[in-house]
Parts: sequence; structure tokens; C-alpha cells
Amino acid sequence: MGQVGQLREVSNKANNAELKLFLEVELGLDLRPILPPEKTKEDILLFFKLYDPERKSSVTHPRTFSLFFLNGFRYVGRLFVKHVGKPTDILTKLNEMAGFPSNEEIELYEEIKFEPTVMCEHIDKKATFRASQLEDGDIICYQKSPSGDMVLQYCYPDVPSLLEYVNNRQVVHFRSLEKPKEDNFCLELSKLHTYDDVVEKVAHQLGLDDASKIRLTSHNCYSQQPKRQPIKYRGVDHLSDMLVNYNQTSDILYYEVLDIPLPELQGLKTLKVAFHHATKDEVVIHSIRLPKNSTVGDVIIDLKTKVELSHPNAELRLLEVFYHKIYKQVQNFGEPFFLVIHESETLADIKVRIQKKLQVPDEDFAKWKFAFLSLGRPKYLQETDVVYSLFQRRDVYGAWEQYLGLEHSNTAPKRAYTANQDYIYSLVHLVNKWGFALHK
Repeated sequence: MGQVGQLREVSNKANNAELKLFLEVELGLDLRPILPPEKTKEDILLFFKLYDPERKSSVTHPRTFSLFFLNGFRYVGRLFVKHVGKPTDILTKLNEMAGFPSNEEIELYEEIKFEPTVMCEHIDKKATFRASQLEDGDIICYQKSPSGDMVLQYCYPDVPSLLEYVNNRQVVHFRSLEKPKEDNFCLELSKLHTYDDVVEKVAHQLGLDDASKIRLTSHNCYSQQPKRQPIKYRGVDHLSDMLVNYNQTSDILYYEVLDIPLPELQGLKTLKVAFHHATKDEVVIHSIRLPKNSTVGDVIIDLKTKVELSHPNAELRLLEVFYHKIYKQVQNFGEPFFLVIHESETLADIKVRIQKKLQVPDEDFAKWKFAFLSLGRPKYLQETDVVYSLFQRRDVYGAWEQYLGLEHSNTAPKRAYTANQDYIYSLVHLVNKWGFALHK
């Protein structure tokens, strides 16, 4: 009854969790069960597992006792040893339990814990069990002493490396980015694998020679879709970083096979351009790749080589589409200044003061157009518009700032790096030389 009470106490300490017990029966020569030896206060009960890197098979938790090799482990038995005894006293017995020659050199490790991190320490065979802090129920893993050839031949040549692998093992489901709902293949990887390790294994699975042409995208656990931004080339350190989405961990990665190496692609700007032909209803989508310092004019030149023009001298206009709306591209130039405007002033009133301030001849000023700009979008004004009423918000800055702009040709000297600006101006049409901010 005392032993049953002790078991109940252990179960209660585990917060009523399921308590699994394993029964081991030792048989004698007559195949009848043998009673275990009497345990004294000086005895320690130790359990032993043998690790053989040549016999690695299906993966399970290494603390699972089994008569078969799992992850290269096999439970070989238990021994009672004395507190003051040493591992050297039982080496012959351990070799016998493993089926090794009696003089085989072996290494012993104490499997201390497995979660949340692995703790596995090498045991000094010449120190006493008490000095090594071994107690009842401890698990000792042992193996043949690793040779130089074994270290080179096997990924996990010793017990600590194998336990570390099992603790970080991760089965990842890979899906093609084009079919984000279907698993294409699975790979057993380690959370400690580097970016290069992962893409190389994916490339090998796909039969691809160049792993740099693999681009990966993480999984969004909330939307159950690929994240909008793919993983940059060597943009993360380890597989674990690829699988984390905020505070959740996923086991899904998306892949795509590129036509050029990813580092090269990241140096380019990719634009999706929808080409609308002047006389055809069909819209054709073109992918334009250019260096990131390219201009709009470069995009036009590249696009002309890909599309069918309505006539040889046809000009193309590039417009930005944002949330299904077309926006003109605004390029500011010149020096801005403040101008006081009054609540009742119309554009016609303000233009008189602006022309006088800037000393612009009548002939040139007649060609100028005025526009109210917010979020970089122009709204052309009429002579009778009350400008003050357009500036409703006073707490907008940066990209949200509101100002009054002028459209006219740029007469400022060209700089070396903007030699093609005239083309851009003629393309976008709206060019602001002076910006006006409301200042009362």
C-alpha cells in the first residue's frame, strides 16, 4: 500500500496528468520471470540506452523506451549500481548488454532533460556515480567512442548532437506559390538550419542545380495565406525565423523557382504594367525588370520593345493605379515659399499677387495652371475657386501635406543626374515649381 500511495502522490504532483508506467520483466534461463534484486540505500537504479548512428530510423521522442532502434537509440536494460561505484566497474556489463566486445571503448552521457532545451552531459568514467550527481531513475545513453571517420560520415556522430537534432527537428510542408492551398512535398529539417541549408534542400528536392533561384515566402497564420513580402536572400538566419508569424509558429513555407538568381533579382525593380492598346479591348500584363535607379523614361523604352503600338510614332503614357484609381505622377522642383491667403480670396485674386511676387511676364504666366495637391494628387483649380476652403486640415505633414502647386515648364538648369527630366515632365504633365503652404 505504501508503494501505491507513493504513486498517487507522484500523480498528484503532476497536476493529475496521465502517468505512464513501463513494465520490464527479466527472464531466467528457464524463461521464467526473475525477481529484481533487493535495493538498498546505497544502490542507484539507472536505465541505459544504446546509441548507434548506423541504425537511425523513424523519429520519435528519445525518452520513449523501446526494444527497437528509434533515431539510433535502443533501450538495453537497467542496472543497480553503488553510490561509491564508478562507470569503469560496469563497462564490461554495458558492452555485453550492447553486444559489443568486452573491451570496446564506449562513451557515456547523462540525458538530463529534453525540453525546453536539451541538456546532455558527458560522464567521467573514472568519477563515482555520486560525484557525477547520478540518482535513481536517471537515463544513461552510451555508444562506441566516436572515431574521426564516424564524425565525418554521420550527421549526428554522438548522443548530444542527435538529441539536439531531435529537439529542433521540424517537418515543413512546402507549397508552390502558384498553388498556395496544396502541399507539394514535405522535408524533415532542423530549426537551426541556416537560410542556405533550407534553400539547398528545397533545390535538391526539386532537382534544381542552382539553389539561389529558389525564393521562399512565409505563411501568415491569421489569413492562412502567403505573406505579401517574400523572404529576402539570406534575410533570416535560421529556419525557425522563417516559420514565426508574430507569436505563432507555422510549419508551412511557399516556394517559387525564379528564372534568375534571387540576389540579382533583388537588385532590380519589378513592375507589373497593364498595357491598354488604343484600338483593342484586350489588356496585356507585362513584367518589367530594371535597375532600381532607373527612370520612368527607362520603363517606357523597355515597354516599347514588348508591346504592339497602334502606329510607329505612338507615344506611351505611364499612370499609377492605386486601389483601382488612376493617379498622375507628381515631380516637384524649384524653391517653395509661404504665401498668406485670406478666407474669401479666389484663385484669380491670388494669381495677381503671385505673378507680382515672382515677376513672371504676362505671356508666360498665361500658360501656367494651378492645382491643389493632397497625397501627391493634383486637383486643377478654376479662377472662381476659393482656395482657403480647400485647406481643411492643419495637422497633415510629409506625404499627407497639402499645398498649392503650379504647372509649367521647368526653366531651371539641368543637373547631370536629371538629364532626362524633360521627358518625364512631358510624360506626367504636372510639374510644380513652387509649393504653397497655408500660413495665416
